[in-house]
Amino acid sequence: MIRPATVALASAISLGACAGGAAAAPTAAFFAANLLGDDRSATSTPQPPPVSMAAKGERPPVSQGDISSIPGRVEAAKRAAVREPDPDAYLGALQIYPWAEGALYRLYTAPEQVSDVALQPGESLVSVAAGDTARWVIGDTASGTGATRRTHILVKPSAVGLTTNLLIATDRRVYHLELESTPRAAMASIAWTYPGDSLVALSGAAAVPDSPVAAGIAVDALDFNYRIEGDRPEWRPVRAFDDGRQVFIEFPPSLAQGEAPPLFVTGDSGQAELVNYRLRGRYYVVDRLFMAAELRLGGRRQQVVRIVRDDLRRRRGS
Repeated sequence: MIRPATVALASAISLGACAGGAAAAPTAAFFAANLLGDDRSATSTPQPPPVSMAAKGERPPVSQGDISSIPGRVEAAKRAAVREPDPDAYLGALQIYPWAEGALYRLYTAPEQVSDVALQPGESLVSVAAGDTARWVIGDTASGTGATRRTHILVKPSAVGLTTNLLIATDRRVYHLELESTPRAAMASIAWTYPGDSLVALSGAAAVPDSPVAAGIAVDALDFNYRIEGDRPEWRPVRAFDDGRQVFIEFPPSLAQGEAPPLFVTGDSGQAELVNYRLRGRYYVVDRLFMAAELRLGGRRQQVVRIVRDDLRRRRGS
């Protein structure tokens, strides 16, 4: 049974006044000249020289251009943060997103279908909030027991063409989702991979049952400043990062279903060189840092995926 999640909404309106008292109401000539671009103010009754706002202790007004640019900057940042479904990151019907702080994750839904948002095993739900609770049904349930207990947020829209956002707070992190309802393309389920938790052994209820990829790593020092470029085979990596000594290349779950591609590091001469690395679960652990590398697989129609550090791309002006 879906248990409706409690959604807390609060709003506050604050009113303030200048210490020197209320300013005089602007004249019609002022609005015509400054807001409508009307030159009729030139023939209006002369006004006395204005007293500087600094002298009156008031803050100068924000120009109309500055105000209009703020929503544009917000929308641009939001578009850049949205993570869309990736066909290379599906495990059956489960879309697996790589977790990143500050990212917005897209969830496509459809009426009369329930979409599942699966949290990390052992993660405890604190609260759920949605922008539109009148036309969206949001509930939660759980699967498993003990350390494997997993919370699921269940989402269902009431109609096509709806959009809203969903915020999920847990004892470990905060998830931000962008919800959109379509006629048919409902995502059955989404979940995440967490690089920090895959690299170190966790304790208590957050313990990871599988063996860690590596030990003795400072998670706070991980550098994710890498880009994945080139072809899009099923084994295309999800991301790459380093801890200052080694590079970790994370692959999708489909890596276990096929042949693993060999890794070549681009040397100072620009030639590809073999490098020492080992496979740990879905990760390649490379025993050195590099600026660029390639994964190659195939014969005459070879598939090539490049892994490039962003600072190298900036120096080349890309």
